[in-house]
Amino acid sequence: MADGVFRSLRFFNYRVWAAGAIVSNIGTWMQRTAQDWLVLTGLTHHSASAVSIVMSLQFGPQLLLLPVSGYAADHLDRRKLLMFTQAAQGALALGLGVLTIAGLVQLWHVYLFAFLFGCATALDAPVRQTFVSELVGDAELPNAVALNSTSFNLARMVGPAVAGVVIASVDTGWAFVLNGVSFAAVLVSLGYMRTYELRRGTRAVRTVGGFAAGFRYVWSRPDLRATVIMLFLIGTFGLNFPIFISTMAVSVFHADASRYGALSSMMAVGTVSGALASAHVSKPRFSSMIISSAVFGIGCTVAAVAPNYWSFGAALVVIGLASLLFLTTTNSLMQLSTDPEMRGRVMAIRLAVALGGTPLGAPIVGWVADHAGPRWAIIVGAASGFAAALVAARALAKERDGERARATLAAEE
Repeated sequence: MADGVFRSLRFFNYRVWAAGAIVSNIGTWMQRTAQDWLVLTGLTHHSASAVSIVMSLQFGPQLLLLPVSGYAADHLDRRKLLMFTQAAQGALALGLGVLTIAGLVQLWHVYLFAFLFGCATALDAPVRQTFVSELVGDAELPNAVALNSTSFNLARMVGPAVAGVVIASVDTGWAFVLNGVSFAAVLVSLGYMRTYELRRGTRAVRTVGGFAAGFRYVWSRPDLRATVIMLFLIGTFGLNFPIFISTMAVSVFHADASRYGALSSMMAVGTVSGALASAHVSKPRFSSMIISSAVFGIGCTVAAVAPNYWSFGAALVVIGLASLLFLTTTNSLMQLSTDPEMRGRVMAIRLAVALGGTPLGAPIVGWVADHAGPRWAIIVGAASGFAAALVAARALAKERDGERARATLAAEE
């Protein structure tokens, strides 16, 4: 195990964390599936724009709270902060579930809960990602990041399918309730950790302008700058899977709740494969982002022209594989190449760009789906993948030109 795919599991704290995370992740995917289904079929008449508003409200706080989330990840006790954010998300899920089961839920309720859930997630996400280095250390960070993605996407296979069964047999609200209960697993795992084994690195010094320093740091590094631009393109226009999958399922293939949930599970087959492939990689490479973003564009193109339900599902496998390879590579590269005292702010910027672009991209993609059709909305996602690949290729070419110029200069001297 020490040299294998699952080598991070030799650390006690990581094993405890992984056990709690898989339970919570299943609940999270149940909620995401149920939420989109509730909006699309229960509270509106197949409105992709309403789904896009929910996405905007849920991911918008990544930008709004960026100064706070980056500061918290660099300065506060990450384990204690995670206990707070996980408990808050669980309470919100339970609240939405009770409203839905009682038959009182309205569209504005979903909007409000999406925004509040997004606020909790905005604080949680950069802390959760940087906390991994405290569990395993920097040497095994790429492997731990990939295993985290494997857990999240294994849950993506199970959660939507379970949500489809729950929706069809009981009520949409019970999917929210089950998600709320699932957060208890993470809270127990955080409480059970051996705190003396945590690998706490260098903490940032509290200075005026520390938030702006994070932006200056990222923009001064050509590799980080190119990565952030790629994340903006794909995160804003490509990672709109709730819109792509729900509108194609309902409007094009006329699928029921179970078949809709199955599409998300099909995509998870690809993301799990991508996560396991990433776990084999000991040193992530910039060139991997070029390949994965280009394949993402190809997968979206195939999905856009898919003639039937099953061919669309097969394309989702490719999209899932490519998107996961892209995201895990950016995660590992940005953490490993960043000074420890800047890591929290850099990861907060990464998440804000990747997810915070949703308030801009989701309404555009939703509008395209409503007015031109779901297939054209997916074409927008394909274009984002190809554009990101071009950005990466240009950055890599400039880096190699610089290396050749320095080598030539050294030889002349």
